Amino acid sequence: MTGTVDQTPDARKLLLLVIGSIGVVYGDIGTSPLYAFREALRPFAEDGLHETEIIGLISLMVWTLTIIVTFKYVLFLLRADNDGEGGTLSLLALLMKKTGRYMPVLFFAGLIGAALFIGDAMITPALSVMSALEGLKLVTPAFGDYVLPLSIAIMVGLFAVQSKGTAAVSKFFGPITVVWFLVMAWGGLIHIGDDLAILEALNPLNALWFITHAGTVGFIVLGAVFLTVTGAEALYADLGHFGRKPIQIAWFILVFPALTLNYLGQGALVLDNPAAADNPFYLMYPQWALLPIVVLATLATIIAAQAVITGAFSLARQAVHLGFMPRLMIRFTSETNTGQIYVPAVNGILFIGVIVLILSFRSSESLATAYGISVTGAMVVTTLMAFQFLRSIWNKSVLVAAIFLAPLFIVEAVFLAANLLKIHDGGWVPVALAIVIMLLMWTWTKGSRYLKEKAARNDIPIKTFIAMVEKESDHSPVTVPGTAVFLTSVPDQTPAVLMHNIKHNHVLHEQNVILTVWTKDKPYVSESERIEITRLSKRFLRIDITFGFMEEPNVTKTLGLCRKAGFKFEIMQTSFYLGRRNLIATPNTGLPGWQEKLYMGMADFAIDPSAYFKLPPNRVVELGEQVAI
Repeated sequence: MTGTVDQTPDARKLLLLVIGSIGVVYGDIGTSPLYAFREALRPFAEDGLHETEIIGLISLMVWTLTIIVTFKYVLFLLRADNDGEGGTLSLLALLMKKTGRYMPVLFFAGLIGAALFIGDAMITPALSVMSALEGLKLVTPAFGDYVLPLSIAIMVGLFAVQSKGTAAVSKFFGPITVVWFLVMAWGGLIHIGDDLAILEALNPLNALWFITHAGTVGFIVLGAVFLTVTGAEALYADLGHFGRKPIQIAWFILVFPALTLNYLGQGALVLDNPAAADNPFYLMYPQWALLPIVVLATLATIIAAQAVITGAFSLARQAVHLGFMPRLMIRFTSETNTGQIYVPAVNGILFIGVIVLILSFRSSESLATAYGISVTGAMVVTTLMAFQFLRSIWNKSVLVAAIFLAPLFIVEAVFLAANLLKIHDGGWVPVALAIVIMLLMWTWTKGSRYLKEKAARNDIPIKTFIAMVEKESDHSPVTVPGTAVFLTSVPDQTPAVLMHNIKHNHVLHEQNVILTVWTKDKPYVSESERIEITRLSKRFLRIDITFGFMEEPNVTKTLGLCRKAGFKFEIMQTSFYLGRRNLIATPNTGLPGWQEKLYMGMADFAIDPSAYFKLPPNRVVELGEQVAI
């Protein structure tokens, strides 16, 4: 039938994914027009605004969106996926499988990128919500005193509902954000005619003119210009939730045109009325629409905040599974969507950080000076990792990779340098946050590796141990009925908890399982890869369970699959043995003293392995040992 719209299930599913991606993926970048142009204009306030500077500034913002978001993220990095998953740690996990020579450099680059993203997740909610609510001052100045308490109230409510899951609310994210982008496009369209000279901003030569002629002030302005691309890293991190095609369609059909029209409209408004530079976004709209626009903007910023909070949860889960952080409590809030998770520890840290930022900076204008460094830093890191991706995954030569990425790296490095000028005005906040987070992840990785190497020096091969205990003698352990499962990270060696059990209890079960849980450097594994069973002897089995780094490590549920593979057991006759290590600091050995204390504190913060692996609590036996670190 000619002229009808394809309503096949696949078409409807794609449409829903496109709408969903607009709400989650583009929620952050969609709130940038609230403050980006306004902040970029501030350095010119004393000397007055000139037409060429405004046109050049808008041109720079539009072409920053084009080069960094369109070319780097939408067209290139969305193809640099790890089995469909994106983000800094996903890219690092992929490179860890393929790269050997530059692994230390890539490892620290990945940690820096992840740490900067967490800093971004603290600043974005505070900045976005305050920017939206400050529009109340234009409705009536009397509302000005309520911006701060309202911002705090919204943040309290937002973080409080995280534990309930956002599945129900997220159904409205996409439609609300679609309306938000359409309203932004409308605001731009009704003002482009104020001064058609603004259309010259579509010529990239005006952006180059601005960079070369604006002098020192122009360089300072670059830090604010980069606010136009906040959220681009989240775009890459959310790849696994929606897929490449819906994200690309959403960008080209709605998001990019709406942003471009809005910035052009703001520029034309200021060209026609320089006094509008104080708040060009809200002043684009007629007075009757102001209050509804403030409400819509607030909803859009809450959605943007939700998107980065969800991204921080996902990043924390990846970091835990890849061994960069201690085991944290991770709750799944949806039975059908594995992306819907809640990490109480991360939620609490983000909440405290956001409230402290709101109370410390007290306005979006002040907080905007602290923004930018985390975003530009994360982007520079991603570009460096993308260079190695081209080399090791796509097998491109150094020359080809350099030619492709050098222009991007230069642009981002210039923006980073411009943002570093704001260190003394609050830019030190994201830097300090990133340093602390990176230090924590580095310490955990280093300490865990040291303990593993130390334990390996005293290990007994499992085959040697089995031969010893199964040899009939007067000292043989007593056989007791049932199944014992011993969790270990080194399956070829005898688990310490197994040796302690025989040493103290002098018993051995009828059936003994050496169980190791692996996390692969890919997000998901198929059921055929999930379990591997190896018969070691008549009474000993080795079971290897493998999860992807985006999956829930539910050991009890997975062991049910073993029945199909021939391993018979009754859960109520099975005991899970876990070793609990009591760490003791030892001077002049192992880690430096300060790092020992930090590692021990993080170890205390980790959740119980039985909860992490979803073991039946009434079937777990823990045996402790003291370990010097």
